[in-house]
Amino acid sequence: MRDVIVVGGRVAGSSTAMLLARRGLDVLLVDRAGFPSDTLSTHQIQVPGVAKLRRWGLLDKVVASGAPPARAVSFDVGGIVLRGHFPTFEGVDAVYSPRRTVLDALLLDAARGAGAEVRERFAVEELTTDGDRVTGIRGRGHGGAAVTETARLVVGADGKHSMVAAAVSAPAYRVKPPLTMAYYTYWEGVDCPGGELYTRERRAIGAWPTNDGLAMTYVGWPIDEFSAFRSDVEGNFLATLDKAGDLGARVRAGARAERFRGSPDLPNFFRKPYGPGWALVGDAGLVMDPITGQGIGHAFRDAELLAEAVEAGLGGDRPLAGALADYQRRRDRAATPIYDFTTDLASFGPPRPESMALFEALARQPEEVDRFLGAITGSTPLDQYLSPGNLVRILGIRAMAGIVLSRLRQGARREAPARPAEPADARG
Repeated sequence: MRDVIVVGGRVAGSSTAMLLARRGLDVLLVDRAGFPSDTLSTHQIQVPGVAKLRRWGLLDKVVASGAPPARAVSFDVGGIVLRGHFPTFEGVDAVYSPRRTVLDALLLDAARGAGAEVRERFAVEELTTDGDRVTGIRGRGHGGAAVTETARLVVGADGKHSMVAAAVSAPAYRVKPPLTMAYYTYWEGVDCPGGELYTRERRAIGAWPTNDGLAMTYVGWPIDEFSAFRSDVEGNFLATLDKAGDLGARVRAGARAERFRGSPDLPNFFRKPYGPGWALVGDAGLVMDPITGQGIGHAFRDAELLAEAVEAGLGGDRPLAGALADYQRRRDRAATPIYDFTTDLASFGPPRPESMALFEALARQPEEVDRFLGAITGSTPLDQYLSPGNLVRILGIRAMAGIVLSRLRQGARREAPARPAEPADARG
């Protein structure tokens, strides 16, 4: 019997398997894909995620792959452009956007190098159980006979449509339906030295440098416009880039290097990430709209949290269920502020007065922009940055008081009772 079987070998699964194997556990990692292979992705590894790669001894390999650092970023909210640099966090000061053909293979090799057994092209067909406890997996390699493997814990790292989560009926909470659809592609001959983010009316746009000298561009539209977008993917994609300063002109001066990739299947939810004999990590347990590019960094964070819990639970320091419950609490506490921020941004609602006031204040305080970038990329807890005390510091007491008063008035209007309709004969 193994200590742990990890189902899914991309960023969450390979990271979890690597960290557990480095702790001396007997780990089997399986994935239905062969590597290197591509998958839909936001690409961005936010600064805290890059810091984890550095701590794990893997950042040099990402750099050696040719994935360039993006240390500067512009955030254009239409009429207000914030330009700054990512603040240094645990020795790193850049976002990297490697291709998934590069990153996933690198992490899988790291798991293998740490001592995990890795089986590529292995399809898990079902979980094995003893009563309500998961005891292992049953599946087969490419063209092979069915085999059964048992473990003290099975970890589902198999994405938002996790087979493991479905098999154990893991409950979901804080669920929000898909809010956007997203498409991206790659360009050669396009200058993109740093990150570029644009918000326009019912549109989101991003551009980041990636491997092989390519620029990756992303566009997000509201989900209710998916059919309109699909009617002319290239035309609508380019028309959206034209709304982003000179980005449309720059990509037209270059050449598209690959096909368009995208999806309307972008749900938002937390799942309970543990139960008898099983746990979830990465998108299997928590997924949010890609508009803020958090997925890879969150997968790394949750892999570390889960590995700590599993080591404590299987090592006898504390009951496994208690350690995994703590994993859920720590994950949810870390993820909730950016989850709320992300789903609010992805709703494409009208700009809130407090948001515009903040952007206007930041535009007058260039030294503050870096701190803001640190908050939205995870170097600083977002809820701390957006706390009333910090907003008073940035906006000033009078501006903050005006925003609070405006919100109170809006709330009062929403709660006011409707005026009764007059009788028809009184209206004439």
